Amino acid sequence: MSLRIALLNAAHDGEDNRRNFRRELDADLVEYDVTERELPDHFAFDACLVTGSRASVYWDEPWIADLESWVDDAIDEGVPFLGVCFGHQLLAHTLGGTVAPMDDYEIGYRTVEHDGANPLLSGVGEEFTVFTTHSDHVAELPPGARQFAENDYGVHGFRKGDVFAVQFHPEYDPATAEDVASGKDLPDERIERVLDGITEENYQAACEAKQLFDNFTDYVRRQRVAAAESEQVASDD
Repeated sequence: MSLRIALLNAAHDGEDNRRNFRRELDADLVEYDVTERELPDHFAFDACLVTGSRASVYWDEPWIADLESWVDDAIDEGVPFLGVCFGHQLLAHTLGGTVAPMDDYEIGYRTVEHDGANPLLSGVGEEFTVFTTHSDHVAELPPGARQFAENDYGVHGFRKGDVFAVQFHPEYDPATAEDVASGKDLPDERIERVLDGITEENYQAACEAKQLFDNFTDYVRRQRVAAAESEQVASDD
């Protein structure tokens, strides 16, 4: 079953996002450069994905306000969502949660734990390795949302209905991790430690979390089948 997913690309230079998500998602991706205020004029997608960004969701920028408004409407229309990093925070903010700056920047390959109860991380070990890079976090979950992943820096995954969000970057390849880390305004010694940690061993460990992309598309397909069956029952009645 082919899926059509809106890729809401929030990076100001979106090439890495484009390459990484097209590689990882088994779907027809329709891309929108949301930083240029490109947004769909409809909600006729099987799902939507909001990517990472160097922006903060609480910045007073027109493109962020436009994106949040469209996402809010799409959620109301029943479109499933996956958010990554900035996307995770934007979904939390849109649904009524709180996003705030952190005391310390989290960056590099880190260990995250999940509760084993969420379908997004089915098949992923309850302790797993991921690449992280963020200075904001979800300080308060949206009403009715359930956290399913965390580490000592805070929330790394939540779900509310058909909305799934993760703070870490399962889509990153080593080249993206190196580019992102090299460009951060952090002490040279810390950047060097992060770059030293971008090894084949750590990358292969982090590939386990890529399972969430197949899990998400499988979930969306099941939702499509269930909706079609409900429509058939209603028409038969």
